Amino acid sequence: MAVPKEIKKYLDKKGAKYAIVTHRKVYTAYDAANTLRRKLNEIAKNLLIKTDKGYVVVLLPASKRLDLGALKKLMNAKGMGIKKIEIPNEGVMVRLLKIKPGALPAFGTYHDLQVYMDKELRKVKKAIFPTGSFTDSVEMAVKEFERLEQPVIGAFSEAKKFVKPMQKKVKKIVKKAVKKTKKAIKKAKKRRK
Repeated sequence: MAVPKEIKKYLDKKGAKYAIVTHRKVYTAYDAANTLRRKLNEIAKNLLIKTDKGYVVVLLPASKRLDLGALKKLMNAKGMGIKKIEIPNEGVMVRLLKIKPGALPAFGTYHDLQVYMDKELRKVKKAIFPTGSFTDSVEMAVKEFERLEQPVIGAFSEAKKFVKPMQKKVKKIVKKAVKKTKKAIKKAKKRRK
């Protein structure tokens, strides 16, 4: 699955300077970073956000976690008057944007959605941005992305204690083994008495 034709056409029409980056099929920003051998902060993670005033696209480095409270605060500082904010389920993307689940492009203005970009993304000159394809992304200067999308920029991310998927499995196995060992020690102590 290449970069969707409509996204490529959109970028070309806007005169965007970008490079297509083809990779194995990935579903997460973490997987994209691993596959492309890039640092997490060089991968733009995007989310569709639902508010009581409509939908927006949010971008932040994959090394960070979204702070919905800080995003709401930023939106309200811009005069939005947001009372409710949440991450909708993927079915909303399918119905609203007519895209596959998980295939949200970073280019929200293509869908007539306001884009919010975390200022942490500015710490890298170039980043990898999702296009709506699981096998192709685009690399472009962050300043170029800003020129194209005119995002509202602010601080709405927080540090992310990141545990690699394999580490999670190992931790679970170790925890189970420790529990089993403690149980065995207790039994052995009871037998000795």
